[in-house]
This record gives sequence, C-alpha cells and structure tokens, in this order.
Amino acid sequence: MNKKRDMEVPLMADLAAKNKTPEYLLWVGCAGSYDERYQKVIQALIKVLNQASIDFAVLGPEESCTGDPARRAGNELLFQMQALSNIQVLNNYKIEKIITPCPHCYNTFKNEYPALGGNYQVIHHTELLDQILSDNPSTLKSLDDFEGKKITYHDSCYLGRSNNIYDPPRRIIEYLKGTLNEMGRIKADGLCCGAGGSQMFKEAEKGAKDINIERTEEVLKSRAEIVTTACPFCLTMLSDGIKAFEKEDDIKVLDIVELFEKPDDKPAS
Repeated sequence: MNKKRDMEVPLMADLAAKNKTPEYLLWVGCAGSYDERYQKVIQALIKVLNQASIDFAVLGPEESCTGDPARRAGNELLFQMQALSNIQVLNNYKIEKIITPCPHCYNTFKNEYPALGGNYQVIHHTELLDQILSDNPSTLKSLDDFEGKKITYHDSCYLGRSNNIYDPPRRIIEYLKGTLNEMGRIKADGLCCGAGGSQMFKEAEKGAKDINIERTEEVLKSRAEIVTTACPFCLTMLSDGIKAFEKEDDIKVLDIVELFEKPDDKPAS
C-alpha cells in the first residue's frame, strides 16, 4: 500500500489552473480543519477516497464555514453572508457534487443553499461508503477484525431525522461483520447528543443532567465495545460522555469511516 498516495489531496485551484474539474468536492468542514481529533477522521476519509479511486479535490484555504452555526444561533445575516460567499466560490469552480462527513454541512448544502442559488448533489460520507461497498465489496477492506464485536451506532439528528439517512451506516457495520447492539432510542426516536442548535458553542444550561451524559448511559446499557457515529459534534459529545464515566479503556468512540483504519492508527476516544 502506498501511504503517500493514500494521503494525496488535490486542490481545486491547482486543478482549475490545468482546466480540470474533479467529480467531487470534499468539503472538510470546520471540525476537520481545526479540531485535532476530527482531523483523524478526515485523514481516514481521504485514505478511503484514494483507495476507491474517487476523483475529488478540496478547496483548502478557500473553504469557509457553511454558516450553519450562525443560523442556528439566530444570526441570519451572518448565515447569508457566509452562504453567498461559499456559493460564489463553488459556482466559480462549477462544482456539482459535494462529499462531506458533517451532517450539519450536509443539511445546509442540501436543504438551505438552493434558496440562495447553490444547487448541488450532496453526499454524506456514510452514503458514499455504503455505495462503494455495494458496487464493489472488495474495494475496501477493514484492517481490523470486527467479526462478533459489539458495536452500537448513534444517529446524528441532521443525518437521521432531518435527512432520513439511517441504513447506510448500519449496513457498513453489517458488512464488517460486527454485532450491532442498538440503543433503546434509535433512528427517528434517537436522542440528540446535546450539541445541535449551536449548543456546541455555549455553556450548558442548568438542569438535572447533560444530554450527552444521558446518551452515554444508553451506550453503556448497550454493552457495546465500540460506539460509532457519523458527525463531528456527536463524536465530541460521546467522547466526553465516555470520559466522564471513565470508560475510555472499555469503549472506543469512532467515526464510521475509522472502522477502515489500521488498529494502531485508531485514535483513543
């Protein structure tokens, strides 16, 4: 395996200078750009894209926030400023398809940008992984043995209830021969991790219990060895919950794409 080639990341500007347009734009997102833990997820995704020979590029320094946190926090003016700026960049590059691992970015691109002139085919990375495995199962192989391992999956609100994407991540776990131990509240009845609606960026309000703690209790009840999700916000909140119960040695918190990483490469929760 050529590790250097696995981590090749073309820039849109460089391709445009050669009159080339990739099939997909990989939208890294704020978490993938600035959060050290989530950068590991982006690296795992880049490896998968290269191994599957997906034609993609990133914006690099031209990428900005989609505006989702601003709109959720009630700053509509800032949202529209950010969105229109992004749409101008995307349309200048003639982008048609966007891959993103962030459900918040996914939802904003798919459901909110069209009203401002940004019309794209938006693909969440769980959908892409599921499609790759469906088309050619031999393309991707996990470098770990998940057969019989107890795995639970946490549904992101914006991926699940907002966009009805429930089955792809579960099919990925099934493909890896893991044992899916579902929590009590799943899919349309799933419990928020506690970070949505810009709650990620403010202090917790007074209450008997933090939402991520209640969700972590459900993870513990599932008796899973791995809890996986497909959202940077959920990953952070679940990791914090597992740490609060001092269960880091017993339960790993991973993004779904990290199931295709080497065991030694997997970050601790």
